[in-house]
Amino acid sequence: MHLLEVNKENYIGQADPYILKSNGRYYIYTTGHDGVYAYHSDSLFKGWEFAGKVMTVDGYHDFWAPSVIELDGKYYMYVSFEYMDAKPDKGGHHQAMFVATSDNPLGPFENAKNILSPFSIDSHIVKNEAGLFLFYSSNRFEGERIGTCIYVDKMLDPFTPEGKPVLVLEPTLDEDIYRENRYKKGQHWHTIEGAFYFKEGDWQYLMYSGNCFEKPTYYIGYARAKTDETDLTKIKFEKYPDDKTYFPVLKANEFEEGTGHHSMIKQDGQWYAVYHARDYDDNLGANAFDARNARICKLNVEDGVITAERYEKHI
Repeated sequence: MHLLEVNKENYIGQADPYILKSNGRYYIYTTGHDGVYAYHSDSLFKGWEFAGKVMTVDGYHDFWAPSVIELDGKYYMYVSFEYMDAKPDKGGHHQAMFVATSDNPLGPFENAKNILSPFSIDSHIVKNEAGLFLFYSSNRFEGERIGTCIYVDKMLDPFTPEGKPVLVLEPTLDEDIYRENRYKKGQHWHTIEGAFYFKEGDWQYLMYSGNCFEKPTYYIGYARAKTDETDLTKIKFEKYPDDKTYFPVLKANEFEEGTGHHSMIKQDGQWYAVYHARDYDDNLGANAFDARNARICKLNVEDGVITAERYEKHI
């Protein structure tokens, strides 16, 4: 089900949608080339209004995958962009994580502070009984399956990672391959990104996206842990059903492809995934490089297992 209206005449994309509920209102933040864009509504399923650009930094571009949290009445946006002022990682990537703040969920989010070096993307900022934690993706150039993995670090305050990141999810499947022979022949690059953490009952879950949104096997999967541990750096998440089986919660289906990078919200006891995808028959013009837009579906979460309850197209 399409969640946000698509402007086909002036399309800016709705990739990596992050949903937040604050003071009874819903907000969705999306990736943008020149900044982060936002939408807002009084209802989860209808009435979404375009708020325009809510965060940018002059002179920079490719603002990817924001996540936002409200702490003591202030809003903190964790987002990465091309930070050419910093030394790149071994692959030449400059994307680095920043935090910007606002007194309003619709911004403007300003005073961006760099908190992680390149390559760092796809934040999910989480607060629980043990404090504040940041999940994010970074690149690993050693090991059997090199590529982008998910890490978590404790935050000493909203601007300061502890500096002790823990690897929590890594590629284990051929379906995680982002690009074959990326840096040298015979060595494929894998990608696990788009982390989203949540807790339900006795289980804690870490959802993710695997490989590339342009590939037919692009998917959303999850790992889980049955534990009452509150320090998220100490939890050992295990992929479901195991680390050798391709078992997506969401993947390309009869009417859409590019199903990935999502966030979650619980309403009236029901979990929903807000994710990006594109219809096979999307027609957004010759200049539309990326036709991903925001959609929503029910996720049933019960006793360590997550299943998707799909909507029909265009409900």
